[in-house]
Amino acid sequence: MRERRAGEHARVGFVELFFDLVFVFAITQVSHLLIHHPTPLGALESLMLLMAVWWSWNYTSWVTNWVDVETTPVRLMIFAIMAGGLVMAMAIPEAFDARGLVFAAAYVAIQVGRSLFMLWCVRSDPGLTRNFQRILIWSSVAGVLWIAGGLADPHDRLWWWLAALAVDYAAPAMGFRVPGLGKAVTADWTVEGAHLAERVGLFIIICLGETLMVTGATFAELEWTAPHVWALASSFVTCVAMWWLFFGRAHEAASEHFAHAADVGAIARRAYTYAPIVVIAGIILAAVGDEFVLAHPLGHAEPHVAAAILGGPLLFLFGSSLAIFAVWGRWSVARLMGCVALIGLAFGWQVLSPLTLSLSSSAVLIALAAWEGLRAQRS
Repeated sequence: MRERRAGEHARVGFVELFFDLVFVFAITQVSHLLIHHPTPLGALESLMLLMAVWWSWNYTSWVTNWVDVETTPVRLMIFAIMAGGLVMAMAIPEAFDARGLVFAAAYVAIQVGRSLFMLWCVRSDPGLTRNFQRILIWSSVAGVLWIAGGLADPHDRLWWWLAALAVDYAAPAMGFRVPGLGKAVTADWTVEGAHLAERVGLFIIICLGETLMVTGATFAELEWTAPHVWALASSFVTCVAMWWLFFGRAHEAASEHFAHAADVGAIARRAYTYAPIVVIAGIILAAVGDEFVLAHPLGHAEPHVAAAILGGPLLFLFGSSLAIFAVWGRWSVARLMGCVALIGLAFGWQVLSPLTLSLSSSAVLIALAAWEGLRAQRS
């Protein structure tokens, strides 16, 4: 277990950063899946796979909040999860086709195997032991649904996996309630908010980095015409603005807020378990929109192109405002107004080119970043 000292927070270990590299590949796979299947069904399937990727990463980050990542057993556990995550990532393109069972088996092995390992690690702590017993039971129930979906006909797999995700995502909200074992109490979760904030921040950077990688690789294969250069510039500015908005004053203040919160576990569950998935989905969708703009910057925007270009920043702004609400109980009015502006742009998708839509959405994000920066300087 980690040793905690007053006034200090657990340093993110190099092995945790190494672990994150697998998820660069996984995020890239999800974005490519959506690029090749830009339909409502493709969007739903991509979201479902993203939710599974996030859940396997997020639970591991909670675990490394408790255990010492510098010890050999914990490092071996992390390497094992990395291997499972790599298999998951490789199976993503055909997860709803021929490799559904491979994806499901890798995911379940990560979720169940991690809980079994933690039961061994916390065997001397009755509170944490009961907590991981509950988590193991919930993960096992969801695991049955995941495996059943992997074995089912691809046409029926969607419903099995929707049920599995419902169980997975309901578990923390319900306190992992299990008959005979009771319900977990967040006040008893000895988590360190600063460590979780840093880990989630690193995952956001992974997603932003994936945006730059995909966009840069695509642009390198194109002619360097003026529309393509403007499309690249818009993508870069959007990425920078997202970074600026996420890692602004609110992110730093959240870590400080955790140090004085009465129920750190409850805030961490809201702010670092559920809220980030909306932000991450927005970043990935924005990356997909950048790909579409680079491919066809001029002419009329197709519905799925406009949805990606505007929907990505919209989800990002709403998700980041949701994260602020999860920590402080208040919404960011400025970011919600940014969402309104993006919705307003959506009414012009039939007459505006993809490049114009992209530049306009970038302008909204930059304006918000500048506004919040000025407010921070004045306060």
